[in-house]
Amino acid sequence: MPKVLVSDKLSKTAVQIFKDNGVEVDYLPDLGKDKDKLLEVIGQYDGLAIRSATKVTEKIIAAANNLKVIGRAGIGVDNVDIPAATKKGIIVMNTPFGNSITTAEHAISLMLSLARQIPEADASTRASKWEKNRFMGVEVTSKVLGIIGAGNIGSIVADRAQGLRMKVIAFDPFLSPERALDLGIEKVELDDLLARADFITLHTPLTEQTKNILSREALAKVKDGVRIINCARGGLIDEAALYDALKAGKVAGAALDVFVEEPAVNNPLFELPNVICTPHLGASTTEAQENVALQVAEQISAYLMTGEITNALNFPSISAEEAPRLTPYVKLAETLGSFAGQLTDSDIKGIRIEYEGTVAGLNVRPLTAAALTGVMKPQLQDVNMVSAPQIAKDRGIPVEVITREQQGAYESYIRLTVVTDKQERGVAGTVFANGKPRIIQVKGINMEAELTPSMLYVTNEDRPGHIGRLGTLLGQLGVNIANFNLGRVEEGGDAIALVSIDGKLADDQLATIGKLEGVKQARALRF
Repeated sequence: MPKVLVSDKLSKTAVQIFKDNGVEVDYLPDLGKDKDKLLEVIGQYDGLAIRSATKVTEKIIAAANNLKVIGRAGIGVDNVDIPAATKKGIIVMNTPFGNSITTAEHAISLMLSLARQIPEADASTRASKWEKNRFMGVEVTSKVLGIIGAGNIGSIVADRAQGLRMKVIAFDPFLSPERALDLGIEKVELDDLLARADFITLHTPLTEQTKNILSREALAKVKDGVRIINCARGGLIDEAALYDALKAGKVAGAALDVFVEEPAVNNPLFELPNVICTPHLGASTTEAQENVALQVAEQISAYLMTGEITNALNFPSISAEEAPRLTPYVKLAETLGSFAGQLTDSDIKGIRIEYEGTVAGLNVRPLTAAALTGVMKPQLQDVNMVSAPQIAKDRGIPVEVITREQQGAYESYIRLTVVTDKQERGVAGTVFANGKPRIIQVKGINMEAELTPSMLYVTNEDRPGHIGRLGTLLGQLGVNIANFNLGRVEEGGDAIALVSIDGKLADDQLATIGKLEGVKQARALRF
């Protein structure tokens, strides 16, 4: 009988679900806070069910000799070392949609509280001041709500805001015009949203692309008197810049449920009367906590008893029989998606995935999910192989899948094409006998390259001396070349260099490479 440890507070109903499914369970809701005790006992368990209090570090995972699955009741997995878990063959699951309504409702609640200054008015009235004239509010009816991130939660916020008779606009690179039409919202660019919105609410994950999306420069572009709500992630807003904008009156008020440092203690924003703060309560309702607890118990039980994998962040939904044949192609598909995703800046209009040869006869659904995950992960860190197809569907991104028999030299290959307003970018690859994915074509240019953890992608004019200049510059910048792969359309035409390097390129190094004679584009890629 498999054995599961519940190390955070979970519903007693969830504990019963484990028992009903034939899983032995130890309910120790305070153990997650004691990392030494957790380290001591974790080796006894096949499964671990957690919330946010338990920190599943690399050290904990190293000691978890029998652990097969970690289930997070909720969406965020910042407290789990996923690479370490993956390396040890431990499935990491979450419950991505269990608290969407709750978080959306909290955002709406904060917006209304901000509009009517309810917390300050409450404190004043309790102090027997009766300052009726001090708390002049604003209506939300007919106001413009700008949503940054129109995914699952953002779309619910849009629906609720429309019920309040607000005009809703949204910035989201993954939102198609068709999906925006279905939601009844107007898709806009970020600068347009900043200039027009009376209220701005954020519902996007924290990634390199979205970090400080409301930067000092962005806040300078907002409409005077805007009110800002953040129930998503700390770090989406430059807190120091927001403080200055609030003090200056550029921003009329802010309602924050999340902060860069949590628990938030002595944050300067706490000093301001036009700021409402809550302690990361977005998912804190009885219904949401019950939903995610029951869901994670069902998922862990199903995996331990039958091998079924649901909502996994580090493995696709694949049956035990399919796994040996599919696994190398899953890796290839996600790698191709990541390659294209890291090079895509503009709105995605469509994704086409072609399977040819032996791979076309396999179950390509998990491969497609893996490819979509790779495309979206640079901007949506929480996406996984289960949620990726649904996210693409929700955002109106058409995904075309083509299968055909072998036509070329390769026994199997996969080609992924991302369609944007500006171009179609295709990348193709195959799996060699050693099971490792290889790039065989980029943007119609044939080349063969093994993908390594850190790479430099350069498009350039095919001119004599370019390779020497690039190599010399990398040497001057202290960048060591592990491998150098080249391809071109024709003599004197467009060319591509895909360079494996040691270490990570700094922003200033990349900028210098981009200025090199003949270079059209230079990007740092991570795999």
